[in-house]
Amino acid sequence: MLSITDLKKGTLFVLSGDPYKVLEYGQKQMGRGGSIVNVRIKNLIDGSVREETFKGSDKLESADVTNKKVQYLYGDTELNFMDQESYDQFAIDREVVGLPADYLKEGQECQAQYFDGNVINVEVPIKVELEVKQADPAVKGDTVSNVTKKCRVETGVELQVPMFIKAGDTLIVDTRDGSYVERRK
Repeated sequence: MLSITDLKKGTLFVLSGDPYKVLEYGQKQMGRGGSIVNVRIKNLIDGSVREETFKGSDKLESADVTNKKVQYLYGDTELNFMDQESYDQFAIDREVVGLPADYLKEGQECQAQYFDGNVINVEVPIKVELEVKQADPAVKGDTVSNVTKKCRVETGVELQVPMFIKAGDTLIVDTRDGSYVERRK
């Protein structure tokens, strides 16, 4: 059992039968009335985010969420993965994974989260390496400030990258927002 003071950022707990993750945490002292905790939490099953307030005497059950290494196989509206230990395959809706799903390539290793024996989410690595398949040519004279151009990577996604990037380069991309991090040397 967790007390409300255990609800730090990243803590997993069960509320109304669903697993939640704490995104933001704030505690208020109410004088003689004790303290209250305001948290912003994310439902790990449907991805919804909401605000919740707990009083000092509230107790919460810790969520038994386990992680396993899985390998991305292929996908369209559903993403297909394979458990690397048992070789079982499963599919998960693209909407559950969100934006990072655009940066998955075949064979990519990820972490699947299991709750009560069911897959509830797949976490894509924060940084992935992707090869540039097509890049717009650099235009001479466009160097007044931090100028970018479009390029298309091997997963088919378009990114804004610095002018020196060309087709064939390998980029490191942040999957949380799809931003260019650096060119691999």
